[in-house]
Amino acid sequence: MNLLIFASFPIFCFIFSYLLHNAKHKEQEIDREFWDREQRANFTRKKPLDNLNYITIPEELLTMKPDLINEEIADCLKELNDLSSSKIVNLTGYSNTDLKLAYGTANITILSDYDLHYTRLVTLLQKLAELLHESMEDVLAVKVLEFAVSTGTDVSKSYYLLAELYQQLGTPEKIKVLITQARNIRSIMKNTIVENLQAACQ
Repeated sequence: MNLLIFASFPIFCFIFSYLLHNAKHKEQEIDREFWDREQRANFTRKKPLDNLNYITIPEELLTMKPDLINEEIADCLKELNDLSSSKIVNLTGYSNTDLKLAYGTANITILSDYDLHYTRLVTLLQKLAELLHESMEDVLAVKVLEFAVSTGTDVSKSYYLLAELYQQLGTPEKIKVLITQARNIRSIMKNTIVENLQAACQ
């Protein structure tokens, strides 16, 4: 038995060394590809931003007048109106390298601003929906959340609260549509959100 172990040890060492060499080689390849892309991105000329999917906040949300409005809801609506004059684009899932390759290095700052506006938007929409829900304004909360989801948000709470409201309002069949929308999220949160929504349907 000891002889077998002794004889097998060089084979084990060889296999281990081979696998380690392969892993290092793959890591170097990935590293080289990353820096090649980054170098190309840094020399990409500025391109027009006309084809971006700009987000417009619906007028029905900007002019919303809940029956049970309070100071917090009023503040959210004011922030939403202020934000409506900004350019908003959902760039979730795209790295700076991706954006520079697509639109040029000179546009990276303005694109970052557009994405920051989007982050502010979906955060604000979630807060507003929660406040409306607490004030028993569930129909309005649904409208807010449906808009948030239509923009491709990856804020998981928006999907879960909307699914909960669909059930409470007697429209659980809409959760299937919500799952389809969640499958299009460009985020690592996608699978978790989809799985939790599927569980809510059972």
